[in-house]
Amino acid sequence: MAALGAGIAEGGIGAAAVGAIAEDSDFFGIGLLFTVLPETLVILAIIVIFIV
Repeated sequence: MAALGAGIAEGGIGAAAVGAIAEDSDFFGIGLLFTVLPETLVILAIIVIFIV
């Protein structure tokens, strides 16, 4: 479920980040950060699965 939610979130974030980078290349770092952020949820879910 966590991976599905992160995938849906990344679709919208990725599209917005590409649009922002196309307008101004200074947003590359911020766009990359916001694109990678939902993946941390998947990593945390995997850690919880192995702990439990």
